[in-house]
Amino acid sequence: MSGVSRRMYSERREGAFPERFDLLGTEYEKVEDLRYGSNPHQAAAFYAPRGRCLVLGAYRLLKSGKSGLSQTNLEDMDRALRIVKYCEGPGVAVMKHLNPSGAAMGEEGDALRDVYRRARDCDPQAAFGSTVGFNRPVDVETAEEIMSTVVECVVAPGCTAEALAVLGSGGERRRNRDLRVAAVDNLEALPRFLHGNSDGGLDVRVLDDGSLVLAMPPLTSVRGTTDLHQAVAEHRARGRITCERTPTDREGRDLVFAWHLAMNVRSNAMVIVKGRATLAVGTGEQDRIGALQQAIEKHQFKYRGTEALDRAVLASDGYLPFRDSVEAAARAGITAIAQPGGGLKDYDVIAACNELGVSMLFTGERAFSHH
Repeated sequence: MSGVSRRMYSERREGAFPERFDLLGTEYEKVEDLRYGSNPHQAAAFYAPRGRCLVLGAYRLLKSGKSGLSQTNLEDMDRALRIVKYCEGPGVAVMKHLNPSGAAMGEEGDALRDVYRRARDCDPQAAFGSTVGFNRPVDVETAEEIMSTVVECVVAPGCTAEALAVLGSGGERRRNRDLRVAAVDNLEALPRFLHGNSDGGLDVRVLDDGSLVLAMPPLTSVRGTTDLHQAVAEHRARGRITCERTPTDREGRDLVFAWHLAMNVRSNAMVIVKGRATLAVGTGEQDRIGALQQAIEKHQFKYRGTEALDRAVLASDGYLPFRDSVEAAARAGITAIAQPGGGLKDYDVIAACNELGVSMLFTGERAFSHH
């Protein structure tokens, strides 16, 4: 931090944040002043609601690194937990700037180290300096794998004493000497589904003039493959069309995993998955085909040459407005797509699936994330 930034930070931090405040009848108490906000010249503080079963709000910092956590650290930890809470088996999310560079889920009994490797190696370049979230306690083998590359933060339901010793070592050439490790409890208490446990509070967005937008938290009705429906559309002149190809069981499981990821990727979001691990994530594009092209190019050119995405699946957080996304996905080797449906061109989109042998399932809900 420069001398000017340090002085500005110190001046703004002095008495900048109250010890407590009320919002909609809930009292919030300051947990701590943070290292900084989104940038080093922005002061920040962390608050938690009183009287609730907390997860990240009651984290235990097992290793503080350099001066504890920043706002960006907490936000990446939160976004990682929003992903791994949906994983029934061991799950890992590798986060950069509130988007997953990679995520993976294993079966019960799979080594957490191997699941972490799959998530990290989805995009090892982007994973440099990442925040990594786990839904299982970190063991020593996983800790050793974490220390093999540069990681900034780890959040998990604890870690073994042997693992913490490894994470505290700094690793080879002490490149991870400032690694921060946070333990959380009650991960199962986080809200996941509509009409389920929804005591997760409200999403609060503060506008530039201090105005607030309050919204219900982003949850989903998709719990499993039975909540996805074969794509169907009605056209006034051409009649009814149904997607002809049914996804395989493996594709169905991958589509559910991809959908839960797409909910937590900045819109427009296109998430490509195979074997319940991301192959590429297209995020933040202003047009949907651009997000898909970004994801495909990441896979084909950034890391894996011209290898096709053979039998991979795709989840889109919004409806596909034109058939161009189906055509681009099929050319790349993708064989199944999940999307909300409800577009004016649904008939043409489904027709493209039938021409190209692609399965398409509708979620019946949109999953935009404008974080």
